[in-house]
Amino acid sequence: MGIQNISKEVFGNLTQLHTLQLNRNVMQSIDVDALETLPKLHYLDIRNIPLSCTCKNSLLQNWTVHNPHVQVVYLYNLRCPHDEKVKFYNFDTKVCYKDLGEYMFISTAVVIFLFTVTPLLHVKLYWKIKYGYYVFRSWFSEQWRRLREEEENCKYDAFISYNSSDEKWVMEELVPNLEGNQSSFKLCLHHRDFELGRDIVDNIVSAVYSSRKTICVVSRNFLRSEWCSLEIQLASYRLFDEHRDILLLVFLEPISERQVSSYHRMRKVMLKKTYLQWPGPDCTNPTQAQELFWYHLRRAIRTGSRLNTEENYKSKGEEGTEHFETQSSDENYYLQP
Repeated sequence: MGIQNISKEVFGNLTQLHTLQLNRNVMQSIDVDALETLPKLHYLDIRNIPLSCTCKNSLLQNWTVHNPHVQVVYLYNLRCPHDEKVKFYNFDTKVCYKDLGEYMFISTAVVIFLFTVTPLLHVKLYWKIKYGYYVFRSWFSEQWRRLREEEENCKYDAFISYNSSDEKWVMEELVPNLEGNQSSFKLCLHHRDFELGRDIVDNIVSAVYSSRKTICVVSRNFLRSEWCSLEIQLASYRLFDEHRDILLLVFLEPISERQVSSYHRMRKVMLKKTYLQWPGPDCTNPTQAQELFWYHLRRAIRTGSRLNTEENYKSKGEEGTEHFETQSSDENYYLQP
């Protein structure tokens, strides 16, 4: 008759129907709900119907195979119209039971969540994640053990973290006063002691953990530098992780609390540790103030040192420094609590 579809509204509720011959019609799918409303149906002929072997007929396939009360004429000989090698009773229906809407919803929700959280993680936890990555990589390659061994031997007395714009002060003031004959400390400097050809972050990690102290020469340029920020982050992680006094802050210029507030790690260190302020040109007695500055810095580097215990600071520090420490009126300019 050329029927294109069989619906529950037209063919349903025929309570006395025993035999249903649908052969030689043109419907591509049959509604199983319509067949289930035929309580006395025992014989079904669906030969020569172009039933598609798609998800539309997945329920029909299951109904014809597992319904014990209805005989389907030549069921196991019915072929799929798109491929005669495939039989209707066993065409693949696995994909039909996957809820694509649910999968699409979950995948979309995950993507939106990642796009929302990733910027927050980048802003708040960027250095922690980066530090964790390099620590894990060091552990995986057994580099962590080597760094620990170098730490025990204390290859350097101090690692100097500074911005390139402050290099003149480091080379003309810091290095002569700490590596000179009066102190003889061994310092780790970027341009001089970093291993050539090695990843810069690996060099920084190695420098921090192979030095007893990390001295951060803080200036406005230092605060704007990404690499300097990484160095103080690594040193502060070691400080809070090992509970050892290994981080020293030296301020070259006055920096307001507002400017430091965004660097929460540095501010946390400043609240717990004493830091040094380089005497400015407005100091009433710059020579005396600078000598006291170097005395405090040398004493801070020697704290916990096994290399200089024989000096024992002579109970009062280096020669002449007791006078400066107790009588200088400029101490408040450069020693900040």
